[in-house]
Amino acid sequence: MKKCLQNVVVRNKKVILRVDYNVPIVRGKIIDDSKIKATLDTIFYLISENCKVIILSHLGKVKTVQDKSRYSLEIVAEHLKSLLGREDVYFSKDNYGIEVINRVNAMLPKEVLVLENTRFLDLNNRLESNCDPQLAEFWASLGDIFVNDAFGCAHRGHASNYGISKYIPSCIGFLMQKEIGMLNRLIIHPIHPFTVIMGGAKIDDKLDLINSLLPKCDNLLCGGGIANTCLKALGFETGESLVSEDEKIIQKVKEMLLKYKDKIMLPLDAIVGNTYDNSYAQYKLISKISDNDLILDIGTKTIEKYSHAILNSQTIFLNGTVGLYENVKFANGSKEILGLLKKSGAIVVVGGGDAGSSVKNLGFLHQFTYVSSGGGATLEYLAKEDLVALSAIPDEGEDIEVLSM
Repeated sequence: MKKCLQNVVVRNKKVILRVDYNVPIVRGKIIDDSKIKATLDTIFYLISENCKVIILSHLGKVKTVQDKSRYSLEIVAEHLKSLLGREDVYFSKDNYGIEVINRVNAMLPKEVLVLENTRFLDLNNRLESNCDPQLAEFWASLGDIFVNDAFGCAHRGHASNYGISKYIPSCIGFLMQKEIGMLNRLIIHPIHPFTVIMGGAKIDDKLDLINSLLPKCDNLLCGGGIANTCLKALGFETGESLVSEDEKIIQKVKEMLLKYKDKIMLPLDAIVGNTYDNSYAQYKLISKISDNDLILDIGTKTIEKYSHAILNSQTIFLNGTVGLYENVKFANGSKEILGLLKKSGAIVVVGGGDAGSSVKNLGFLHQFTYVSSGGGATLEYLAKEDLVALSAIPDEGEDIEVLSM
């Protein structure tokens, strides 16, 4: 395990805390604050240790000047203030330069300062996302210790979540500890039978993960675009459904399906839409899919087939969704699968991202063992058992080595 917050002396220190406050905001309101709440234990601990807490986070993708008005962290800072129940939580409209230095120098112990969206600096040669060393060194200079609690973006090597840890003593926060510990205990070393349910849009960026999980699991149940590409690789008509167009990927999928034919399960039927009528929804067997069809959900035969694996499992990992659950016409498969997961009594870990959103939106939020706060980070950790943003943080018991500033 990486060096943990509780094992580092932070008393009376200035702490740079990287969090993942990339939350959905609609018409000026945060519609899901679970990522913010997940960091409260770490923040309260730092306050109890008389720290000055400087918070960094990204929000959205900032590609134009206009994006800055959409993705300011000011609304998030206000919400954090209410969640903490403290008046000494402040927001800085700047995240770089002398004004930031002055704000930090004026802080009192136990105060919290949220700096503006780190990705605002991507407008200048993508300094944040490309891990500009000067930017990382500047943020590091604001504090004595760096605490990385941003599990959801720990698969990215950015200046604010990786670069800083090269310049000052660093550790991981309580959320990061919880996420990694849970994945290690439940998924890296699962109780068998172990079933993986893999849905979502594309197989291209998940193929390495799938291949890393197949030797460990007993069943792989496929849905969404992942299932569509598998069906295409086997020669089935997929119409206008979302599939990989990369012939190299198709060939790799064929090889995977052949090698693990006794583990991989694919849909037998589907609920389809089509390309010319948004109100269209029809049940079809996979063998009957036509040119204009869009496979948007799994059908009843598939649900029955998958139920046998689910109900006989001891550990289940869910990533992605098996259908377009946001549309009521194509939500039944996702609802039925979640219902079977609840009924199974198994250890169920939900891998964040779309899977986490479906669990919340379909009414299953508190029904499972663990819902990860990460999407891509969860997948990368399962595939590699490591995350790039943690690579400069020492393990417990190791000496802390940092670059000179």
